Amino acid sequence: MDEVKVVVAHSERATLRVGDVFLKVDADQARIDGEVEAMALAPVPTPEVLWRKPPVLALSAVPGRALGVLGEPSTASPAAWAAAGAAIRTLHGAPLPPRRGRAGESRDNLAAELDVECEWLVANGALPADLVTRNRQIAEAVFRPWTPVFTHGDLQITHVFVDDDDEVTGIIDWSEAGHGDALFDLAILTLGHEEHLGDVIAGYGTDVDLDVIRAWWSLRSLLATRWLVEHGFDPFAPGCEVDVLRARM
Repeated sequence: MDEVKVVVAHSERATLRVGDVFLKVDADQARIDGEVEAMALAPVPTPEVLWRKPPVLALSAVPGRALGVLGEPSTASPAAWAAAGAAIRTLHGAPLPPRRGRAGESRDNLAAELDVECEWLVANGALPADLVTRNRQIAEAVFRPWTPVFTHGDLQITHVFVDDDDEVTGIIDWSEAGHGDALFDLAILTLGHEEHLGDVIAGYGTDVDLDVIRAWWSLRSLLATRWLVEHGFDPFAPGCEVDVLRARM
């Protein structure tokens, strides 16, 4: 009998694995609906939807292995990272999905959220004021005109799977997908692994603004730090969000 493995669990949702089946439990049915819709529209490999019975969504495991884990060196080859870049380019070239994703937050909403988080980080002594201020300045580059594309919205390296032939075999966790800023996806994929940014861009196949990608690294890390702490994760671990912020100094 297959054992039940808790992949992730917090107050918003939980994901369990039983054999080759993943069970996502989420009380927000709009989020689940959006995830299923995005996977159906995405022109890249995604998990198969096995069944749905609210609040549970059952998905098949995808073959291959993840590109890596935040905070640890990636064992994936440069060719695998480039293949990930090519897959992202394919996604970004697809027709826009109906909803706005996490990567499509308005400038006003993002700026307001960023101000709140920066104030909290300093007021509660979570991070030094100069570190927060410097990264807040870098993050300003995100606030520029951009053309919406089909974005994944949470393209962590643990969500991209490749095989021994360095081909992308699956991209998982589409709960934040929708139309948004293309450079957000590229930044989230390379967060904490900037040594592979060149490989990803080579596979992506078009010029990108590196300053904006660095700005997204800063903005994402500033926004995520409090949430991670409050939900039992450690952004202070080596190679994780706080180290990303320190690298900008």
